[in-house]
Amino acid sequence: MIPTAPVRFSPASARRRALAALVAVIATLGMLPGCYMPQLMRLQGGLDSLRAVVDTVTVRDSLTLATLRELRRELAEQRDILLSTRATAGNTTREMYDQMQRLQDKLDEVMTRFTQTSERAAARATPGTDVNPAQLFDQATQDLTQGRYGMALQGFREYVRKFATTELADNAQYGVGESFFALANFDSSAAEYSRVTSGWPQGDKVPAALYKLALSKEKLGDAAGARATFEDLLKRFPNSGEAQLARERVGGNRRR
Repeated sequence: MIPTAPVRFSPASARRRALAALVAVIATLGMLPGCYMPQLMRLQGGLDSLRAVVDTVTVRDSLTLATLRELRRELAEQRDILLSTRATAGNTTREMYDQMQRLQDKLDEVMTRFTQTSERAAARATPGTDVNPAQLFDQATQDLTQGRYGMALQGFREYVRKFATTELADNAQYGVGESFFALANFDSSAAEYSRVTSGWPQGDKVPAALYKLALSKEKLGDAAGARATFEDLLKRFPNSGEAQLARERVGGNRRR
């Protein structure tokens, strides 16, 4: 004998089959004699009520299934949104961390510069403090090239005051003029460049001082004084690089 697999029915299908079987029984009983008719009528009414209940349960099951499917779809959507939000939040956190790190680096750099500047200012203000001339000149030069003109001016002046007989003294005096020129204080720059030519007439910064002296006079509107200084430069240092620049200036002024 070949075994057969059991047949499975859904709850709604089973209820319908049971109801159909019961109806068939009642129909069979309907063919019995008349003394059973009242009982059959009551049984028929009960069956109608039961059919209504079954239909109600079936509809409710269908609605429940549809609700479950909708909930599953919404759950999947919320999961996708959550994963996307976590990824975005991760990127945002990384960007904020990088930006904070850059700000911290800049703050450290500013604090280092501030500390160095404060230490130099304190050392300069302390009488009797030993100052290395080379370090003083290098620091003043660095201040000038990096735009700290006030500090550069202070450093160069200190160098000239303390080390006027050293080889770099005329360069320091020229640096004083450069600091004023960078600050657009052309009266003072002209005066300081003139001190280079008068204080160190044999120094190697004299041609440059004459050229910048002439430029300072141009800035002050003294065209005649500027031209006279350019011509003095050409006469005294005709082979210098500044002399070539002075020729271009004089030639340009003539063409104008």
